[in-house]
Amino acid sequence: MTKVPILQVENLTVAYERHPAVHHVSGAFHAGSLTAIAGPNGAGKSTLLKSIIGELRPSEGRIIHALNRADFGYLPQATDINRRFPISVLDTVLLGAWKSAGAFGRITTAQLEAGRHALSAVGLEGFEKRPIGSLSAGQFQRVLFARLLVQDAKVILLDEPFTAIDARTTRDLLDIVARWHGEGRTVIAVLHDFDQVRAHFPQTLLIARELVGWGATDEVMSSVNLLRARAMAERWDENSVICEPAA
Repeated sequence: MTKVPILQVENLTVAYERHPAVHHVSGAFHAGSLTAIAGPNGAGKSTLLKSIIGELRPSEGRIIHALNRADFGYLPQATDINRRFPISVLDTVLLGAWKSAGAFGRITTAQLEAGRHALSAVGLEGFEKRPIGSLSAGQFQRVLFARLLVQDAKVILLDEPFTAIDARTTRDLLDIVARWHGEGRTVIAVLHDFDQVRAHFPQTLLIARELVGWGATDEVMSSVNLLRARAMAERWDENSVICEPAA
């Protein structure tokens, strides 16, 4: 069966003050694939994901796709989310309905039912009226996954989705990731746990600012590649590498 690219990365460089966090990366995510972005700390994993979603602009190269913004579902790192905002669990989940409701549209009965069903699917039935600030880290992550369920996106981007949550919640959310994959959605997740990568993600993009490997997980996550990625990360000099724009 022919694999169809849904999103291509072409010679992508993303730099902060001309110091590259991602450097000349090229490759393709195929429709319906389940891919982990892995690598050492500071390897550019989250930067790559933010470039795909459009939060960061490339310094060089480009992201190629024929998707609309509404086709993407994005879960940022938990530290990037303000949980002090006075909003209920159900209202947070219903933010995933913006694609059909619009910025100022009214939530329909069907959307309310979808929100409640999504909360039930993540194990939070009965939590609808609770403020999000009262939730544990694991409960809040379940809420964000419920929001993605309501959003019903073609491409789902997850940035460190299992960090600082309990093992049971991780298992439950991994089941949802597997469900998305089974439905033919394209799922891309930044992960730091290599055991999770090997156990649950058939494709891996291994990066250490530069691309180390991209393909089948059992091939990419070899001991040789992991040692190479670590060595690349350790020898990268933040102060000496300047990324000049192409002529």
